Amino acid sequence: MSNKKKEKTVLDEMKALFREKDICVLATVSDNRPHCSLMAYVANDACTEIYMVTFKDTRKYRNLRENPWVSLLIDTREEDRGLRRPQAKALTVTGVFEQIGDDGMRRQIREALMRKHAQLEGFADHPDAEVFSIRIHSFLLLDGLTNSHFETVG
Repeated sequence: MSNKKKEKTVLDEMKALFREKDICVLATVSDNRPHCSLMAYVANDACTEIYMVTFKDTRKYRNLRENPWVSLLIDTREEDRGLRRPQAKALTVTGVFEQIGDDGMRRQIREALMRKHAQLEGFADHPDAEVFSIRIHSFLLLDGLTNSHFETVG
């Protein structure tokens, strides 16, 4: 198997994990202090953007506006418990926060979020809720304890 074909297979595996999951840890930074938040998300089909919603008066949103670079963690720890723990996968995603200026696009993203996360409906309808995007720059997959793969996106 050629290296090019193998790389595509690994990238496909990364994207599949990205699409399959719907909860991540979002890490933001402000004044050199990290902050982590558990977030529901949806990804676009190409896995180049991820969409979330939060209140505008949260620490995470202030951090995003101050420093748009973020890291996300998506993993299989729930599936890979006990003796399967050494097989767990962890996908670290690096990206940049972007506000969504287009009202139609915001509505579409909100609808996609509600289809996957109906529990967010009252939250997302609040006047202080803000739907936002993270433009993906790279994926780093740790597959098991020692197998890692890095891919740039876009």
